[in-house]
Amino acid sequence: MTATLKQATGPQYTRILAFGAARGENPVPNDDLVGPIDSSDEWIRQRTGIITRARANSETSAVDLAAIAGAEAIEKSGIAASEIDLVIVATISNMRQTPSAAAVVADRVGANPAAAYDSNAACAGYAYGIAQADALIRAGAARYALVIGAEKLSNVVDPTDRSISFLLGDGAGAALIGPSDTPAISPVVWGSDGSKADVVSMNHTLVEYRDGNGDVPWPTLRQEGPAVFRWAVWEMAKVAREALEVAGIEASDLAAFIPHQANMRIIDEFAKQLKLPETTVIARDIETTGNTSAASIPLATHRLLEEHPEVSGGLALQIGFGAGLVFAAQVVVLP
Repeated sequence: MTATLKQATGPQYTRILAFGAARGENPVPNDDLVGPIDSSDEWIRQRTGIITRARANSETSAVDLAAIAGAEAIEKSGIAASEIDLVIVATISNMRQTPSAAAVVADRVGANPAAAYDSNAACAGYAYGIAQADALIRAGAARYALVIGAEKLSNVVDPTDRSISFLLGDGAGAALIGPSDTPAISPVVWGSDGSKADVVSMNHTLVEYRDGNGDVPWPTLRQEGPAVFRWAVWEMAKVAREALEVAGIEASDLAAFIPHQANMRIIDEFAKQLKLPETTVIARDIETTGNTSAASIPLATHRLLEEHPEVSGGLALQIGFGAGLVFAAQVVVLP
């Protein structure tokens, strides 16, 4: 007779308990970047909505930023770090391929020996992490999870590149997730389109850099701006509407809309297409933080909760989208 394996089960629902944030130490205004790209402060503001972006000191890493944000989320949650048994770090800018940023962060914040791994889903990485943490907790594989989006994109910027260099900032945002008595994280709507992988990508591989005998520059990010804009505005608006549908709510139910902080024009177009009411607060962290890829949604949420405490306990639609091309959206109850 074959023995029957036991199966783990977890709570029926999960929720985000608290947020933490860390931004690069240095505000970098547009005027500091316009020379190499032959541009102007006015052009950058009109095209992106960015006035200044946060960039970290040379000695500060994405891992450092992640640990700071994670520690704040833990402290605000009131949950002991020792109770966290899962740490997920979404990042494309950990300068070491191994060990994972998550394992180092788990140790730094006092969550050792939590399960820990990194996730590379670019600007959708944090929303992917929320979906994974929600599913793993409900499956009984973890009880409390720390999900962090962390980037030091200034390490992968070519200051002479007009397509993306002026957009990018450094920072980390963290969310602590645990059991809930009521539904507080909706099903995720996510996916990818690898046929458009070249639209946002690194311009070289590390092998090409290593073997290039000085002729191949350090790999940096590039994008086809118009193609990304069209995809984000038209295709991602459909994903956002689908996320509302699977959550069983209307746009009018939203206290907040927190899209990936890619570009202010994309955010404005989103709001128009979703027909958001004036009562919905829209995150616009990009203005002073820049585009921080995986960190942008949690950073924007952290700022939103500080500046608009009235949205606490309300519903927020978050959507991430970027290189891959990948996307993920879900509705969450704000802590």
